[in-house]
Amino acid sequence: AAVEIQPACLGLYCGRTVLSVNGSLETYGDCGVCPRGQRTDDNKICRECMGSPDRYDWLYLGFMAMLPLVLHWFFIEWYSGKKSSSALLQHLTALLECSVAAVVTLLLSDPVGSLHIRSCRVKKLSDWYTMLYNPSPDYITTVHCTHEAVYPLYTIVFIYYAFCLVLMMLLRPLLVKKIACGLGRSDRFKSIYAALYFFPILTVLQAVGGGLLYYAFPYIILVLSLVTLAVYLSASEVEFFKDLLVRKKRLVVLFSHWLLHAYGIISISKLDKLEQDLPLLALVPAPALFYLMTAKYTEPSRILSEGGNGH
Repeated sequence: AAVEIQPACLGLYCGRTVLSVNGSLETYGDCGVCPRGQRTDDNKICRECMGSPDRYDWLYLGFMAMLPLVLHWFFIEWYSGKKSSSALLQHLTALLECSVAAVVTLLLSDPVGSLHIRSCRVKKLSDWYTMLYNPSPDYITTVHCTHEAVYPLYTIVFIYYAFCLVLMMLLRPLLVKKIACGLGRSDRFKSIYAALYFFPILTVLQAVGGGLLYYAFPYIILVLSLVTLAVYLSASEVEFFKDLLVRKKRLVVLFSHWLLHAYGIISISKLDKLEQDLPLLALVPAPALFYLMTAKYTEPSRILSEGGNGH
């Protein structure tokens, strides 16, 4: 009797979809791309993603959600000017926009209407770039098996950015027009114009480097929080603890950097072992304290004067 042998399913991410299930017997389709929300198992069969994001996945999504908010705050502060009293309200509006966008994105994700999402587990870096692993069995015809193997960690970020942009365009212009009385007519909308530039940049960054960001974002947070804190303290000419207490705004910036630093430490450690990882959070104030204790010794004018006295 002739036995029908199915050809091997080539490619790292090609699989066979389950057409029907009769008891323990499953009927499979041709080898090809898996539907959205599915990925291949070890037997090259497309299976539904029934897992949920782990702690590190949520931390990654939190990082991607924070990016537009931090950029909003930066450009609002940059363009608000010293005479404007509208910066605080704009900061709160940006926080509201990003928060509502995050909640709506989660509610619209599968399962719809719940803040929980089902996902596939990230196994390796190539899971983010399935388009690079389409096989060519005869070196002429390419079998396209590109699908979201890390469902929904890749596309959910784009959906979130889209909602952030829509909410910003609905809320911010009306707010700025009414309250930004301390700014000129051309300056009051500059923070919105800046967002129209950085949202496409963030979208391209996620599209091209989503997988790299997934593995590197804890270290990116640590480095950027340290660099920006040092730049801010030096630009604000903060040399002593009393300089921080003079203006509450400086304390807010300092605590914000500490929160980012703690977020980076938690992302690296994942808090798998609380007794070992929680003490690491005591290192959060260390860079700022080191700067404040050594700033007086690195004052440029003092170094120049001592150099002049030496000659």
